[in-house]
Amino acid sequence: MAKFFGFLLIVLLIAVPLGGLEFLSTHSTLAFGSPPKAIGEATPVTVRIENPHGARRISAFVEQGGVRLPLEESKSPADRFKFWRKHLPPADFHFTAGRAKTAALKEGKAKLIVEAESNDLRGSLDSISTDVDVIFRPPSVTTDSFQHYINQGGSEMALLTPSGSWTEAGVRVGDHFYPSFPMAGSQERVALFAMPWDAPRDTAPFVVVRNAAGTEAKTQFWYKVFPKKFRARDLPIDDAFLNKVVNQIDPSGSGDLLDRFLKINGEMRRENNKTLADLRLKTAGHFLWSEPFLQLANSKVESAFADVRSYIYKGKKVDQQTHLGFDLAVGQHTPVPAANDGKIVWAAMLGIYGNCVVVDHGLGLQSIYAHLSEIAVKEGQSVKRGEALGKSGSTGLAGGDHLHFSMQVDGVQVNPIEWWDAHWIHDHVRVSLAANGRE
Repeated sequence: MAKFFGFLLIVLLIAVPLGGLEFLSTHSTLAFGSPPKAIGEATPVTVRIENPHGARRISAFVEQGGVRLPLEESKSPADRFKFWRKHLPPADFHFTAGRAKTAALKEGKAKLIVEAESNDLRGSLDSISTDVDVIFRPPSVTTDSFQHYINQGGSEMALLTPSGSWTEAGVRVGDHFYPSFPMAGSQERVALFAMPWDAPRDTAPFVVVRNAAGTEAKTQFWYKVFPKKFRARDLPIDDAFLNKVVNQIDPSGSGDLLDRFLKINGEMRRENNKTLADLRLKTAGHFLWSEPFLQLANSKVESAFADVRSYIYKGKKVDQQTHLGFDLAVGQHTPVPAANDGKIVWAAMLGIYGNCVVVDHGLGLQSIYAHLSEIAVKEGQSVKRGEALGKSGSTGLAGGDHLHFSMQVDGVQVNPIEWWDAHWIHDHVRVSLAANGRE
């Protein structure tokens, strides 16, 4: 009996720790960084793997017609008995999927699979998969034959015709992609784009088309960019101004007024401009307007587009920002008309812009009205050219009563002077559409 209990004790001394180690073993959580819808010749894929013990092996495959084809594998030294000391952060597994990795891949349907084996005693195997289309046919694109004269800080329009296997088509300027929109009854598409005020002088616009597998084709049209020199000016600020604007925008804040102002003028400005830029996702797929755009009647221009402002406080430069719009002044609480037909996509307070209204005019073109004393419209409402949106004011980062007016193309703010000009609209928009029977 004593021998039996001794044997049992030995078994327990071995089994209990091993059982505990087994219990402490973990599974991996896998997630695609951006689930691919298609793969082609060489499509980059990222999978994030979370396991505090790490992964002993990570393997990627593509499965087609019941056959599993290997793509990539990563191995780490096995570490079965020290894993309880580990608490590793999530790691990204990058690999390339496509015919460049496995020549047996064919066009059609397939499944992309990634497996991870945990680096612990159990070595649990976990996986993630997604259905994909395999596409080898490249996209292609042709563009119009017009001469495109583009002002720095201004807008332009291009017509393009994509073909082959494609999912997106538009114009790329620098790092920004301006999407195109379909033209009714035609394979041709239209894209408004901007040449940003701060774009390098050698920035070239390209017509670009790409498919879901990441394959891209591009071509260039005839263009000429006219560089512009934008105004630089000093803007004195004092304690009275800081008290007014800072406590209005940040009423519950505390601390040094100048520090709070600099945060508003910098961080909040960037956040607000991103909010405005994101409204491009609410644009209509066709023009909502037909007449030239209106400027606030009888207004005095107090600041112009892309003024570079140096803020001077007690004789010292404390900040510099670029003013992307026109400050137009008439009188106290002047009615502000819609510059053109469109749909309201924003009608609320917006940080430095105060009471703000944004009207969508279609194809990514939107007009912005800021510092209003009151708002007379609601989001989702359709408005007509000249219809009152509200009244001018001094809400937000404004020293006095005026209208801040700006326009943007796919979220990039542009000089509105062009859109106020009936001749510019005729030469850069109407002529192109009329030549293709779309006006």
